Amino acid sequence: MTTENPADTFPRQYARTLRYTVGAPRSFTVAPDGSRVAFLRSGPGSGRANLLWTLDTATGEERVAADPAALLGGGEEHLSAAEKARRERSREGSAGIVGYALDGAAALAAFALSGRLFAADLAAGTARELPAAGPLLDPRPAPDGSHVAYANTAGELRITRTDGSGDRALATPERPGVTWGQAEFIAQEEMDRDRGFWWSPGSDRLLVARADDAPVQRWWIADPANPASTPAEVAYPAAGTANAEVTLWLVGLDGTRTEVGWDREAFPYLARVHWSAGSPPLLLVQARDQRSQQIRTVDPATGATELLVAEQDEVWLDLFPGVPAWTPDGRLVRIADQDGVRALLVGDQPVTDAALHLRSVVSVTEESVLFSASAGAADQELPPGWQGLFRAGADGVRPLVAGADGAASAVHAGGVTVLATASTERPGTTVRVLRGDTELATIASYAETPLLTARPLFRFAGERRIPAAVFLPTGYDAGRDGPLPVLMDPYGGPHGQRVVRAHNPHLTSQWFADQGFAVVVADGRGTPGRSPAWEKAIAFDVATVTLDDQVAAVQALAEEFPLDLGRVAIRGWSYGGYLAALAVLRRPDVFHAAVSGAPVTDWELYDTHYTERYLGHPGERPEVYRSNSLIEDAAKLERPLMLVHGLADDNVVAAHTLRLSSALLAAGRQHTVLPLSGVTHMTPQEQVAENLLLLQVDFLRSALAG
Repeated sequence: MTTENPADTFPRQYARTLRYTVGAPRSFTVAPDGSRVAFLRSGPGSGRANLLWTLDTATGEERVAADPAALLGGGEEHLSAAEKARRERSREGSAGIVGYALDGAAALAAFALSGRLFAADLAAGTARELPAAGPLLDPRPAPDGSHVAYANTAGELRITRTDGSGDRALATPERPGVTWGQAEFIAQEEMDRDRGFWWSPGSDRLLVARADDAPVQRWWIADPANPASTPAEVAYPAAGTANAEVTLWLVGLDGTRTEVGWDREAFPYLARVHWSAGSPPLLLVQARDQRSQQIRTVDPATGATELLVAEQDEVWLDLFPGVPAWTPDGRLVRIADQDGVRALLVGDQPVTDAALHLRSVVSVTEESVLFSASAGAADQELPPGWQGLFRAGADGVRPLVAGADGAASAVHAGGVTVLATASTERPGTTVRVLRGDTELATIASYAETPLLTARPLFRFAGERRIPAAVFLPTGYDAGRDGPLPVLMDPYGGPHGQRVVRAHNPHLTSQWFADQGFAVVVADGRGTPGRSPAWEKAIAFDVATVTLDDQVAAVQALAEEFPLDLGRVAIRGWSYGGYLAALAVLRRPDVFHAAVSGAPVTDWELYDTHYTERYLGHPGERPEVYRSNSLIEDAAKLERPLMLVHGLADDNVVAAHTLRLSSALLAAGRQHTVLPLSGVTHMTPQEQVAENLLLLQVDFLRSALAG
């Protein structure tokens, strides 16, 4: 790690380094024979632009396989609107090579730069451009390395030969709004499926998603600061409205096309596709209400599907990374909630129990299944925020990493594991390359060292044992300084775990603490990592449950820490922004000021897959939508509230904040609105991100002083 620019402040450094991710290695892939590891990392002096690297596992030598500056001749990178949207969906703020895919031997890498197609020979360390009809998206080599398939902004799926001898279309849209080989908005944003095509193991055909967004309503996102610019058209499937129509096709390299059949009326969501050697392709398809789903096998000859597993849940069914999948000997691997436990199942037999709460499957080999898990409800010994890696094999379930402190992730193939571990004791992440228990190499990080040190104090708060972290000002002395104003700093909702056993995720909370606050981060019910019942407690009432747990956490922690409960503020972004505004609207007796960033204020304006999972269909449960809306509570505001929103946000659109502001104005309630011109949901712009922190501190100090 390095420290640069002595004139930096923490907000400036934090923004410039994209939360200290610039220079950190990421996106690891291990070759099937274990001979090399491919990864992305920006180099010293390359700024936010990632290079493609390889590491030789025999020697530990790192080598650049592709440098975007050299490939583009020093020219600037130009992104299509489709690529910008794709990066927004994946919260990708870096530049250069932001993704790549390998052939079956991990000898050839394909990637896009400025909408052009490039391929790198990982053994030789050379890269070249291939003919392609761009701007293109998501290039992926065939397993045998003979072709690269890709989607483009014209909606086509195309292939090009890696010897440079030809490029042609395999599927072309029949009309505007149709795309081949691209994941639709809802799959990218909410299903964690960013792919739209999958190669066969034999490299002779592909499974290809066709998405038709003609049924989806159109929204128009303008740039009010530049009235001459044309508003962007967005096909946005808001709760209760139509989704894109998604079908799946077997497409041969000879142009033949066969539709894959299942009951799309009953199961319209195509959530997962898996195609590995020796087994038929797998599909996971979901009902719109997400309370039933099917895992089906596909006959590659006819496109017919057969039911393998039917799953149901009276609340909802979650989707998990890495599953469903096959073991090499043909057993199904999946994660399921059974008897109150989220367990790993191999061949329909649970191999984990209530001691672990499954998070994802990392790899499946002949010997074992590697998976990540946090402590289950039955384990009261491990501290808040712990997450570990485990192997399930013939000898049972064994931890891959010993110790309770830290957060770990991994990739594995060919007997080699790339293990990334974070700890509260040090900044950043340490990446080790292992063969069994033997360390082969450590992959260097060029990430800057933060200008401050996070000091989280972890607790289980109150009777519900709410995972929490408390931050006090550096050098704070209770006897000298007395009770502190409190800043709640939650996300507090689905998919967003904030209390983790790592250093860097807590830096902003520590910075706010160093401005004179006692900062509390609490992961109440609805947040991941505890138990199915914990996550599903918010069904049809996200507002009451998540807010109650923030109140319970701060009141319980005040019994131990110097919290001045007469001066409590709350800040948050996205769901955290919703929770912050909700807090001052519904519990002004507890919360005295709020900063609400990009909040969902009217759930009928948010997307189908997310919103209907938690609140149901608005046509069937209108009262649920009303009771969880902030608009309905506008007249209750009696505390200072700052609303912040990017006007270019196409995830939580600015209409959310504008509608709440209009309702507050109609009710005669004072409030502050900070519109961010040209800013999306991510706020990656350096000056914006830096100044947002400073403006929030000024607002909160002033609000609590009054």
